[in-house]
Amino acid sequence: MLLSMTGFGEARFQSEDLTLGVEVRAVNNRHLKVTVRGSEPYPMLEPELEKIIRKYVRRGTILVHVRCDRNYRPQDFRINGTALKAYIQQVNDVCAELGWNDRAHHLLGQVLALPGVAPEPGAMGRPADAEMEAVQATLEKALKNLDRMRKEEGRAMGEELLLHRQSILDQMQRIRQHGPTVAEQYRLRLKERVTQALKDCNVNVNEDNLIREVAIFAERSDVAEEVMRLGSHLDQFQDVVKKEDDGPGRKLEFLTQEMFRETNTIGSKAGDVTISRHVVEIKSTLEKIRELVQNVE
Repeated sequence: MLLSMTGFGEARFQSEDLTLGVEVRAVNNRHLKVTVRGSEPYPMLEPELEKIIRKYVRRGTILVHVRCDRNYRPQDFRINGTALKAYIQQVNDVCAELGWNDRAHHLLGQVLALPGVAPEPGAMGRPADAEMEAVQATLEKALKNLDRMRKEEGRAMGEELLLHRQSILDQMQRIRQHGPTVAEQYRLRLKERVTQALKDCNVNVNEDNLIREVAIFAERSDVAEEVMRLGSHLDQFQDVVKKEDDGPGRKLEFLTQEMFRETNTIGSKAGDVTISRHVVEIKSTLEKIRELVQNVE
């Protein structure tokens, strides 16, 4: 089954001490890129959360937002005495140096606001094990919801890709039907032009030379081999869409590129207006396929 590289999933968790919300957004990318934002300290724990994400996502840009509201108790708030003493000592030293001994106590409020003196609980270091386990479990639920959306979009994309494949097969069938008439039409046009050119010279057309020229053209413009290879690529394409479940996006991109190559060769070799029209239709459909495939994991 195909998986889309775009989607959204969210999950929530609530207990007496903790309220969690995790959102996961995914967009297409050739490689896996994970970004974690939200409540501290989880952006700093991005590598650890990425290990969980890799269980569900192979490639794409994944943006994770972790919102964590903690219900604190009075004992959770503690002043960092070491930092406070160090700051006060430095303030006193500077005030003494400037002769501001009577002003030092007025700066205490500003000292308490300095970094590291009164940190918010949970903002520094690794969170408690219970909180970390809750965040990981909530992230997994969000990823499962994301996966569900990606599967639904992937199923729709698979159906559309197979419809485009059938459209190309229809154009190929018309090329096969028209192909045998190309050399005969060329022979008639060539004979008419040569006859018209030699009419005033009383010279008859040499059928042997005409046949030889037509044979060279027929050999040069034969696209049967390219049509066969294009058909083979389409068969592989169908098998990947229907059966492949191990990150088929790159394989589909490669097959689409090969189908473009065969189609361009058909157009350049055929030398026929009708076949050229079918080639234009095939290339237009392949462009639609390429846009879809770029969003397949």
